[in-house]
Amino acid sequence: MFWASYLLAVLAVVLAWPVPILLSRAQWPARSPFTAMLLWQAIALAGGLSMIGAMLVYGLEPIGDNLIAGLRALAGMVLFNAPTTALGFWHIFALSAAALLTAHLVFTLLLTYYKIERQRRRHRELLALLASPSGQDAATLVISHDSPVAYCLPGGSRSVTVLSDGLMAALEPAELRAVLIHENAHLSQRHHLLLWAFAAWRQALPWLPTTRLAQESVNSLIEMLADDVALKTESKATLIKAIAIVASGSAPAGSTGLQPATSSLVLSGLDNGTGGAGSDSARTTASRVSRLLSPQPQLPAALRNLVLAGCILLLALPTALLVVPGLLG
Repeated sequence: MFWASYLLAVLAVVLAWPVPILLSRAQWPARSPFTAMLLWQAIALAGGLSMIGAMLVYGLEPIGDNLIAGLRALAGMVLFNAPTTALGFWHIFALSAAALLTAHLVFTLLLTYYKIERQRRRHRELLALLASPSGQDAATLVISHDSPVAYCLPGGSRSVTVLSDGLMAALEPAELRAVLIHENAHLSQRHHLLLWAFAAWRQALPWLPTTRLAQESVNSLIEMLADDVALKTESKATLIKAIAIVASGSAPAGSTGLQPATSSLVLSGLDNGTGGAGSDSARTTASRVSRLLSPQPQLPAALRNLVLAGCILLLALPTALLVVPGLLG
């Protein structure tokens, strides 16, 4: 199994460094944000599987001809006190590192979810005190603030879209519709789940620059996806004006204690302390407006299918490197 561990290690390095950097600098994701989003997810999943798999396969190599046999032998050592003399120092180190990394990723994912839910619960409590129904939709609330603010707060049947009265005064009816459609698209397409996953990835591996690039790219892509939904019923000019007005009030609504996140989705307090949130929001807004002002055709179907095939290959390759040695054994 030694060759599988080295191939997995190489794949992990490639997916952790050059591939995300190249993708974050590419221009084509703005043309097909859904396809780009799938690719980012495949990179994250395959990269994590490769990192853990490389250490696991290397650590099991002395005690099994394949992964299944190695895991059985390891279970015997842990559960039935079988001799461990076959394992050298570096094999034990690799197995320990694989176990710790797995536990760290799972724990961070759960901890991030807990923080998100706690933040949303507090936010709903504030909204219950400070917001009032819009009169148009029971799921749309209005807060008293002069700055134009719009965001959505996910929560299943309790999901709401929050607008400031300053925004409602600044927007024409068509522009307000575009904002509401945009925010509802975030909720209907479950964008908060993507934000949760990539925020957890960044929290788990903050020393890896590509986790920041991935989170920034995903934030931008979900905004583009929501824009595309709004464009089905509203004009580009209307949407561009609405984006500009909302962006002018993107600073936190300090007088009310309600603080939207960098994205128009309220995710959690995880943005605090990470730095650059304001500049990230400005870059996302600039990318969205530029995309609307200078529209490019969607990627041809053949290229989209090629990217989707690449996503499948990214997920299949580490899985095969883990499973195939067991089949061959």
